[in-house]
Amino acid sequence: MMFTQTVDLAKANVRSLNERLHALDPEHDEERWRILNPRGAHALACGLQVPVTVEIEGHAGYYCAGMNQRATVIVHGNVGTGVAENMMSGIVHVNGNASQSAGATGHGGLLIVEGDASARCGISMKGIDIVVKGSVGHMSAFMAQAGTLVVCGDAGDALGDSIYEAQLFVRGNVKSLGTDCIEKEMRPEHYKVLEPLLKQAGSDANPSEFKRYGSARDLYHFQVDHAALY
Repeated sequence: MMFTQTVDLAKANVRSLNERLHALDPEHDEERWRILNPRGAHALACGLQVPVTVEIEGHAGYYCAGMNQRATVIVHGNVGTGVAENMMSGIVHVNGNASQSAGATGHGGLLIVEGDASARCGISMKGIDIVVKGSVGHMSAFMAQAGTLVVCGDAGDALGDSIYEAQLFVRGNVKSLGTDCIEKEMRPEHYKVLEPLLKQAGSDANPSEFKRYGSARDLYHFQVDHAALY
């Protein structure tokens, strides 16, 4: 693979790297950047608004690829809290595990996690699609408003607590469902959502093995009988 730029963070700092990426011409969609020696640095490749491809060779810290627009960010390692936080578009692909709050508040684009994601994966998601090939921790998809969370492994406690209209697909076991989240029927239109996401993420999981979860819609309007649930 040919890279147009290589940056070694053993010699440069994150601020200068991000400044160079932010200064790219939006029309230069052939740019491919390689980042060496990230050593868990925070805020790598954040706020990108150009169709650049950035490959990070190693582990990244907090908020990697946060606020991403149009870029493809590939991490060859694990990531810390808040990867792809508030993502708008593009692709973020983690070839390892993700810490808590992966894809939090994301509005669009696709986040792929090859391993596991910790607690609160997809919290308050607003349109992002997330595919986790491993398992997710507790409180994942808490207050998820729109978008899709696909979990090829298991889900922890309180999945989908206070969920709105996001769609959740889980292949494995769910330890418990959160308030107002219920299992729902898998119909043909849901397979049309699930199958392309699995394919795009490079997963060979069988769509027929997934269960769907979503909002019971009991908390949309205040009812005194449900006061204890709010």
